[in-house]
Amino acid sequence: MRGHRLTKVISVVLVVVLAVTVALFTTSCGQEEESDKIGVVVTILPQADFVKNVGGDKVKVTVMVPPGQSPHAYASIASQLTAVSKAKMYAKVGSGVEFETNHMDAIMDVNPDIHVVDCSEGITLMGSDPHIWNSPLNAKTMVENICNGLIQVDPDNADYYTQNKDNYLKELDILDGYIHYKLDVSTNRHFMIYHPAFGYFAEDYGLTQIPVEHSGKPPTQSAIQDCIDKAEQYHLQYVFVAPQFATAGCETIAHAIGGETRPMDPLPENYIANMGRIADLLALEFE
Repeated sequence: MRGHRLTKVISVVLVVVLAVTVALFTTSCGQEEESDKIGVVVTILPQADFVKNVGGDKVKVTVMVPPGQSPHAYASIASQLTAVSKAKMYAKVGSGVEFETNHMDAIMDVNPDIHVVDCSEGITLMGSDPHIWNSPLNAKTMVENICNGLIQVDPDNADYYTQNKDNYLKELDILDGYIHYKLDVSTNRHFMIYHPAFGYFAEDYGLTQIPVEHSGKPPTQSAIQDCIDKAEQYHLQYVFVAPQFATAGCETIAHAIGGETRPMDPLPENYIANMGRIADLLALEFE
């Protein structure tokens, strides 16, 4: 009887030891796999999507401005600095986003050897408007710049990055075609949005963006009344809002015109899906 119990105890111990060994081995392998990846830091979520589509399983991406935050105002970078110190590449937007204007020096101090890619290279800026990524055509240029950067820091995998880039550019071309399909037939070309983040998008597709907010400041009563007048002039039914900004003024405008607010995110995690949804929303407005 004692022998049977002893055998049972030994069996239990062996199972536990085996489980711990497997867990440690799996953790160790996972850490090794992570350490083999190229650390890439980006400013905003759409860039992270671009990097992941080009870099695939060879990159580990850190986003400086987290979901729900605005790159015009976000200032807390301490939690990401460890990742920055270990990264090989920083893909900055490069178009004058306030986060980069305020924090690139600190980022470079943490990692002076990091390879910086300017995603705006080759893009014609529209005055002081930094929202270059909300144009699928600009997104293609940004993706090209990111691919070139990855090849510079990891030339052994140049073919891999180039193939991924080419595949993603084809998806962006399909997206561009879809947006034209949804919007080109419309006669009303105006839309109203709280934060003017879609100027490049409007330029690409022959639209006019009417912002509620100006110069980063909440709208005054006179500005709200002006928006109400314009919404009535162009027979608008929606006021588009983003999760990074307050919506009180937009609710007032929507109520006054008998319309409603609708979400339009300028900082999507899944770029292509989000831009397709935006085309669908605008098509509803233009009906």
